[in-house]
Amino acid sequence: MTRALDPAKFQNPLVTAKGETRATVALTTLETLWFNTGTLCNLTCRNCYIESSPRNDRLDWLTVTDVVRYLDEIARDSLPTRLIGFTGGEPFINPDIIAMLEAVLSRGFDTLVLTNAMKPLRKLRAPLLALRDRYGDRLTLRVSLDHYDPAIHEQERGRRSWLPALDGLLWLARNGFRLDVAGRRYTGETERSLRDGFARLFAEHGIPVDAHDPVRLMLFPEMEPDRDVPEITTACWGILHKSPEDVMCASARMVVKRKAAAAPVVLACTLLAYDPRFEMGRTLAEASRPVSLNHPFCASFCVLGGASCSR
Repeated sequence: MTRALDPAKFQNPLVTAKGETRATVALTTLETLWFNTGTLCNLTCRNCYIESSPRNDRLDWLTVTDVVRYLDEIARDSLPTRLIGFTGGEPFINPDIIAMLEAVLSRGFDTLVLTNAMKPLRKLRAPLLALRDRYGDRLTLRVSLDHYDPAIHEQERGRRSWLPALDGLLWLARNGFRLDVAGRRYTGETERSLRDGFARLFAEHGIPVDAHDPVRLMLFPEMEPDRDVPEITTACWGILHKSPEDVMCASARMVVKRKAAAAPVVLACTLLAYDPRFEMGRTLAEASRPVSLNHPFCASFCVLGGASCSR
């Protein structure tokens, strides 16, 4: 049985419940900037970390004007950003998504879009083909397939979600888009077993993704905010043989626009959209200060889970 999170944990940004010094992560270089296009989605998944659904609009749609403002800041301050990511919700629901992709790609950034590859993407096949023709492999689409078994995938994503997702993935593959796939590690299988299962699926359908490449097929740990996990202290880096630079917030930030807000804000990472403690200001400059690892996801996903959204 899963043990509930100790309510004394993850309260003080400086010390843990045991009084030990909490780990912090400095922004070494802003390599990746994420834009959350909004929390609306065509699906309601069983365990969506951001609670996306057809009704959740807690994060409003970003506009191309919002995106360009941050691209201008990157250019003005000569920031070393190389990758721009788009997540949601489902990014292809946002009415400005094609204009936002054009704005980013035309400035020379590598661009990554996280998508379920279902109906919203299907409606935009023609403009996506045009972007592919102009920018080629600078545009990557990472398709969410939670498991190689359709029944297990649908336990998470809902009935009749497998075939539309597979159809979208196959269309992207057959039309020469650069593809990655994102799965999840919630079945108790070994990583090798999961990768072998995805490899069989990809081979069966001619999908050009190397299932044993940890970037081309990302397998994400589960994120349950109420499950007990250790707090990360400064001593953990030596104990775990890891470095603060390994953690996502050492090289990335995310822009969101809260419902009814006057302007977007910058968050510490992609995982903590609703926690005000991780809101860092309206500009990238304001968001360059260190991040305190004061949330269960910092442990379960990043430090102990060893995952990153943008590798």
